[in-house]
Amino acid sequence: MTGKRITKIVLTGGPCAGKTTGMSWIQNTFEKMGYAVIFMQEPATELKSAGITPARCSSMMAYQLFQMKLQLEKEEVYTRAAKDIAEASEKRAGNNGDHENHENLQRTQRPGKKVLIVCDRGFFDNRAYMTSEEFSEALQILGVSEEEKLRSYDAVFHLETTAKNAKVFYGTATNAIRDETPEQAAALDDRVIAAWNRHPNYRIIENLNGFEDKMRHLVAEIASVLGEPKPYEARRRFLVHYPDIDMLDALPGCYREEIEQVYLHAPQNEEIRLRRRSSGEDCVYYITTTKITEGHRCLESEGRLTEREYKQFLGNADSGMKPIHKTRWCLTFYGHYYELDLYPFWQDRAVLEVLLGDEEEEFRIPDFLQVIREVTKDREYDVASLARQQAQPALPSGE
Repeated sequence: MTGKRITKIVLTGGPCAGKTTGMSWIQNTFEKMGYAVIFMQEPATELKSAGITPARCSSMMAYQLFQMKLQLEKEEVYTRAAKDIAEASEKRAGNNGDHENHENLQRTQRPGKKVLIVCDRGFFDNRAYMTSEEFSEALQILGVSEEEKLRSYDAVFHLETTAKNAKVFYGTATNAIRDETPEQAAALDDRVIAAWNRHPNYRIIENLNGFEDKMRHLVAEIASVLGEPKPYEARRRFLVHYPDIDMLDALPGCYREEIEQVYLHAPQNEEIRLRRRSSGEDCVYYITTTKITEGHRCLESEGRLTEREYKQFLGNADSGMKPIHKTRWCLTFYGHYYELDLYPFWQDRAVLEVLLGDEEEEFRIPDFLQVIREVTKDREYDVASLARQQAQPALPSGE
């Protein structure tokens, strides 16, 4: 599928499988690769939250038809929107194409920007709640061809429920709609697999080596489908002299985003942080929870927020940690992806991170940046540490 301008995938699975966190991983990974990532909310959650439930409808069949019809209509709208986004990006790239190419810089935002549509469940998830006869009848009523609809999705990724092989993590607290027992969740997981197993590009992401490995497996499988290199596994960080902003502005493919990071009050051995990323008029919001378990192992979960939710969470900000604002410049240099963070409280230095396949991978620092020293293992330059430092009366001494 390499070179495909619009790709539509499905993220499905049993209850409590990690779809919400998976979507955050997908966005963080593939937007850095130059994709516009758009998410389509699960129709079942949308309907039930609005008060349209199977119990209120005349029959389960009637409810499933409402859900399937909404799925079809939403997919049509999202596909049209994806085409518009791709065409608009292509026009903008054409208008900005007069800049001379920097000798060592590769574009991160390519002309005709690729769009990745991620469906939170898809049309065939409904099949898990219907008999074969009912599903065939629904296809006739809706005028849908089973083969055509299967082909409308480029790939389907099934996250295995934690009720299988990871029961200790199974729960209903993360979704007010969920009420299945672990046994019911495992059985539903099997039915969802059966509903999708005819898709030619159907991949199951199992619970094998912990949740973070599960998420890495997911984004690696998606990258494979997109024809992109395997996502990065390691980071190295460097303190550099303050860069020439005008030069960064002029570099083709070097783009800027504004980031706000706020730390919330959290229980012992936990860290909860909010993050707002904006580029132009577009803003996305996240909440991330990191827990330190026995053996000092970190378990991290992340989810997206609405602007309203983000503002509500700000009321629980930790006064001992100042909100951190930074301007991030993203660029690709000699085949490696870099993030250059500029902070308003520093006028002489910045922090550069390079993303690598592993810690030993060779790379080159962009020749227009001057390294002061490597700070990969220096906790003083972690964002949480900077937030604590900035909350103190005196700023830390300069380099």
